[in-house]
Amino acid sequence: MQPLRSNDEINDFLFFLRRHRYAKRDVFLFLFGINTGLRMSDIVCRKVSDIKYSSTPQIIEKKTGKKRTLYLESMQNQIEDYIKDLDDNDWLFPSRKGTDHLQPKAVYKIFQKVATGLDRSDIGTHTLRKTFGYHYYKRTIDIVFLMEIFGHSNQQITKRYIGITQDEISDSLKNFRLGF
Repeated sequence: MQPLRSNDEINDFLFFLRRHRYAKRDVFLFLFGINTGLRMSDIVCRKVSDIKYSSTPQIIEKKTGKKRTLYLESMQNQIEDYIKDLDDNDWLFPSRKGTDHLQPKAVYKIFQKVATGLDRSDIGTHTLRKTFGYHYYKRTIDIVFLMEIFGHSNQQITKRYIGITQDEISDSLKNFRLGF
């Protein structure tokens, strides 16, 4: 799976999501994912109360069991709009039946429909997490913080994970000069 590397790719993804039956839910799920960097298993199980009362809620990650603080300040308008008609105990991302939350497999199927529309074969549920990482790194060039956010043990894992390729490294060094 690859990150969405440009705003155009993100907008194209949103374009297709907005044409789905559950567009409001799916668009919010996508935005929540690319702005938090959470694994899909940690996104789909959220309840309204998890994000309603704090712009910096803490969660326990399913895979690692570690506590993680979410920084949702930049999403407050979208959150308020999305949850305005929901109760605290409601799932943020309900399944079609509404009795349970979406499962990562269901999200994968939704994303595969989008991938087909985009004529891409490198889209999956991890695309959101990788998109967050890629753009965070591009803006901050801080691999150490990103490594910490993702819980990775070394920089190489993080760089490979977000798709920082040899070409990008080469591009960054083309005009690098010191002392002359």
